[in-house]
Amino acid sequence: MRMSNSKDSAKVQKTGPIDNAWSLKIPEFKEADNPHRLLEESSFATMFPKYREQYLKEHWPLVQKALAEHHIKAEMDLIEGSMTVKTTRKTWDPYIIIKARDMIKLMARSVPFEQAVRVLQDDIAADVIKISSLVRNKDKFVKRRQRLIGPNGCNLKSIELLTNCYVVVQGQTVSALGPYKSVQQVRKIVEDTMKNIHPVYSLKTLMLRRELAKNPKLINENWERYLPKYNSKNISKRKEPKKKKEKKPYTPFPPPQQESKIDKAMATGEYFLNQEQKRAKRKKEQEAKHEEATKKRQERRAQAFVPPEEKAVVNETVKTDIDVAEIKRKVQQGLKKRKTK
Repeated sequence: MRMSNSKDSAKVQKTGPIDNAWSLKIPEFKEADNPHRLLEESSFATMFPKYREQYLKEHWPLVQKALAEHHIKAEMDLIEGSMTVKTTRKTWDPYIIIKARDMIKLMARSVPFEQAVRVLQDDIAADVIKISSLVRNKDKFVKRRQRLIGPNGCNLKSIELLTNCYVVVQGQTVSALGPYKSVQQVRKIVEDTMKNIHPVYSLKTLMLRRELAKNPKLINENWERYLPKYNSKNISKRKEPKKKKEKKPYTPFPPPQQESKIDKAMATGEYFLNQEQKRAKRKKEQEAKHEEATKKRQERRAQAFVPPEEKAVVNETVKTDIDVAEIKRKVQQGLKKRKTK
């Protein structure tokens, strides 16, 4: 009894809070763990597109054989274009039906049978990410989906190598198959790409995390300071108005009531005038306006006859410093030389 109690206490000590849940090994679920089998039948069905019909028809015997090992029955209806998986009375694993559902989902989304059958393993998960609802504009959707694939599929291959997952981009979905943690990483990369964040940034972060994980000194430290931080540089293309309305300071009181036409007429005294007086006043105002306009028009016409201002001409006397006596002497010397010749 003491021996058994000590063993039980040792088991209790092992279980408890764990710092890194991903490092925990999931114990294998065996047939002996569920000897009574399942009480109710569970079934899942999924539709497949027309272009997958030929491939599925060829590989359906292999699908049935793989699922029969886990006592799961598989059916395919070519008229409706659907695949169905059901549990049988011999099925002992309660979660295998979910795995079988994921398998037919992946095969419907163009994942080959050789890869899809791996999802039946305990340490392999699958995820079908719908990307059509993440982007409304069709042109943007096509560009960002192509960005996820990359030139000659290099981005997709890099994602597969860094996450250890099998990834297929087909139509409006992205199918991922691999370890549980890696599938989460693929989903984050795909969603960020569809939100206009280039996958190169996510791949760079994954590479740095892998290198940091190799260093035992940094296991208990925060890695945020080592990881790159990218700021979005997208500039809004919305044109701003030329005239911006300045917001007035907030006041709790309502604005003052505007004066009506009657109030304005009473303030100017026009309200108390009769019709003839009003007409005479209006005529006087019009005449004043006409006179002002005529005056402006005459001034504008008279400007053509106004002579421009001429600049005053300044007579500058040229000062010459010429020595007349010196010139006479040089001329006389020249004449003497001619006579001597």
